Amino acid sequence: MGINHWPEGERPREKLLTFGPQALSDAELLAIFLRVGVKGRSAVDLARDLLASFGGLRSLMEADQRDFCAARGLGSAKYAQLQATLELSRRHLASQLARGNAMTSPALVRHYLTSQLRHLGHEEFAVLFLDTQHRIIRYESLFRGTLDSASVYPRDVAKRALELGAGALILAHNHPSGVSEPSDADRRITDRLKDALGLFDIRVLDHFVVGDGEVVSFAERGWI
Repeated sequence: MGINHWPEGERPREKLLTFGPQALSDAELLAIFLRVGVKGRSAVDLARDLLASFGGLRSLMEADQRDFCAARGLGSAKYAQLQATLELSRRHLASQLARGNAMTSPALVRHYLTSQLRHLGHEEFAVLFLDTQHRIIRYESLFRGTLDSASVYPRDVAKRALELGAGALILAHNHPSGVSEPSDADRRITDRLKDALGLFDIRVLDHFVVGDGEVVSFAERGWI
């Protein structure tokens, strides 16, 4: 039976409009994104099949184009639609940050950095450049690959901060292994950047390490 024959209160779209998106299951939300099912399977049935096949919502959302498009009921158009939706979400978070002081919204900063870094299969080192009032100027990824004290260059970070007129910044990088505990190399990099940027009166306010779940803050650990 198609969803249009279900009782109105059980249809995902109507349920969302009545109770809000938080009332829907992962499968129901995904069904709204899919819009239609496949022969013999409603959109909700197809959503459940996909979640089971990929092992959950996160794995589906972070699947590469080849694996995503190979799944039944998906394809390049749906992949493009998903990527656009994810990017809109990231830009929405960025616009929220840009409206205020980054240091008064630590949860929002964490959420934004997680959206930018958690899904990556490689290590990436990024910086939130802030003005003297700690308002966001720009987010930029500066280094990619295996990070150690020799691969992150303080002069490049300082140069970019001066170009943007930054008065402070927040460092961030991810651990593709999923373990967010900072390494000794992470602490050495942070100390080198603090020392170099301090010569230009640019403050390092925090360094976040993004793992699979937890996001570790150097400031909260008392390391900055």
